[in-house]
Amino acid sequence: MNLFFDTELGKQQNKATHKIRVMSEAWLEKNGYCPCCGSKPMKRFANNKPVADLFCPNCHEQYELKSKNQKTIGNSVPDGAYHTMLERIRSDTNPNFFFLAYKKADYSIRQLVLVPKHFITPDMIIPRNKGIKNRPHHIMCSINLAPLPESGKIFLIDDSRIIEPETVLKKWQSNLFLRNQNAERKGWLLAVMKCIDQLPEEFTLSQMYGFEDKLSIQFPQNNHIRDKIRQQLQILRDQNTIEFIGRGLYKKIDKLPPTSKAF
Repeated sequence: MNLFFDTELGKQQNKATHKIRVMSEAWLEKNGYCPCCGSKPMKRFANNKPVADLFCPNCHEQYELKSKNQKTIGNSVPDGAYHTMLERIRSDTNPNFFFLAYKKADYSIRQLVLVPKHFITPDMIIPRNKGIKNRPHHIMCSINLAPLPESGKIFLIDDSRIIEPETVLKKWQSNLFLRNQNAERKGWLLAVMKCIDQLPEEFTLSQMYGFEDKLSIQFPQNNHIRDKIRQQLQILRDQNTIEFIGRGLYKKIDKLPPTSKAF
């Protein structure tokens, strides 16, 4: 896999944002592969879609690509029109997201992370305070990646190191059960998964109850936080994500090699 943009493709573009878009999409089309089925190459849409750039001709998964000039992606990624993004996220054809970090000095790829669409929720789309010049009501947005559990970040490239495609495909498959959850249940599952990330390999129900105050702020309409915690643990156990050892003790199931925490 070539880890450099083809700079010749950007020379016809006057705006820096257009230049990066052309080079990054061309790079991903040529060098990337579909994390769902492993097919390559992926294809760019003939005409720009509101929230999608590429698709897999084999399994038809759709992908949106966002690029940043920095070492890692970070927790906030600027995006387009707020209402357009919300509409697409809530639709049946919402995209998966590739987030790419590059070094402008030599246009080298530093990090490429996939966030599958089943990890994206509407509350991660944050409106910006200001609209576009001469269009004050056209509100733009950012994508807040901070709520993501670690399993929602699939690294294809990290610190300019290529991750084995087999690892990427396995990690994609490991949480597909989230696609079958409604918005409310998925929000709870992701929140509990994020809490589990902060606990040791073996943890207790009492430790999970330690997140009660945090979860009550996140879900202010729910007055039965402990019941919801136990319910999500049951679902995660049924999905072979955690193991119930007994007497309020759980164990994480390590199905894949560890990935970077630099995000």
